[in-house]
Amino acid sequence: MNSPLIIALDFSNWTEVEGFLGMLGKEKLFLKVGMELFYQEGPSIIQKLKEQQHQVFLDLKLHDIPNTVKNAMKGLARLECDLVNLHAAGGREMMEAALEGLDAGTPAGNERPQCIAVTQLTSTSEAQMQEEQLVSASLEKSVLHYASLASQAGMDGVVCSAWEAKEIRHQLGDSFLTVTPGIRLASDEVQDQKRIATPQFARESGVSAIVVGRSITKALDPLSSYLNWLEEWKGVRK
Repeated sequence: MNSPLIIALDFSNWTEVEGFLGMLGKEKLFLKVGMELFYQEGPSIIQKLKEQQHQVFLDLKLHDIPNTVKNAMKGLARLECDLVNLHAAGGREMMEAALEGLDAGTPAGNERPQCIAVTQLTSTSEAQMQEEQLVSASLEKSVLHYASLASQAGMDGVVCSAWEAKEIRHQLGDSFLTVTPGIRLASDEVQDQKRIATPQFARESGVSAIVVGRSITKALDPLSSYLNWLEEWKGVRK
């Protein structure tokens, strides 16, 4: 994973997606398909995006008993996504089962999708975690614990905020992916995220990939916004 900027397709159907992609010209993108879009359009949307030579992060955050997750991942692997995820809170056995499913479902000759584990959502505050989840540890300690558990299970990395990425990288190594939503330009609204950071902060913290949604998808000029984000993220103008 070469430090991609992943665009979250915050749309409800393929028509909206197609219109958005048309405004980005011939750019080959890394796109995140979440629950709303996947549940409306089904597997066909992944096929359409792959036919256009985009990379795809299928963001379904699986969390169930190990056998169910294993079989679900076996089916998702056939879609040939580049990245999938699940909740680390499902436990080590569930994460190991997910990898078994991905290995079994990946077409012969292809690499299996990379699989990352969600630690704590970037919309979750420490007070919320402690009061509603009854987790007595600090938010950072909880995230680091989940990251360590994910690493032990063989996961390729985690979803975390930029604020925990540096310590995760220090403890688990540079090859362990840190994918971070909640990235905002200084001029952006916070919206529904709590643990936010700028692209520069994420880059300096050693984040592997950032996820950006409405700042690009709702922009009047999405291509210009995307190129500006690339410059902020990678420090160079494309």
